[in-house]
Amino acid sequence: IISRHDMGEHQVLTDEDYGQLLACRDGLRAFFAWGDRQARQVGITAPQHQLLLAIRGHDGSPTVGDVADHLRLRHHSVVGLVDRAELAGLVERDASDADRRVVRLRLTADGDATLAALAAAHLEGLGRLSGSSGRLWSGIAQASLPLDAPP
Repeated sequence: IISRHDMGEHQVLTDEDYGQLLACRDGLRAFFAWGDRQARQVGITAPQHQLLLAIRGHDGSPTVGDVADHLRLRHHSVVGLVDRAELAGLVERDASDADRRVVRLRLTADGDATLAALAAAHLEGLGRLSGSSGRLWSGIAQASLPLDAPP
């Protein structure tokens, strides 16, 4: 976190820099609002869409804890989200034979189809966003620091 005291150590920004920052933030907010509408159009909530993506995008079959890390939520919040997604027929739980405390998550065929449709639309939307947000957006995909890490 940058304090007011630390601000003097940073480069002087131009009006163009501030305009680029604003365009990037506006674009991100518009993209997320658009994505929320896309999710509703296919009959799921935005958090369910994020859950499906966290499960499918994880390397291997994730646990609830893995998904909580991806979504930056608490374990019990993800349990509730998984419960609702399971009732909707989007995800399934698989308890480990070796350790019944370990539960892995996977998408159902309906969850996979729903996510595939949303992912295609979102990749197209990201392409449009990247074209309009200039040099700031181009560095986001290559960033190696977590978003909550100090500079």
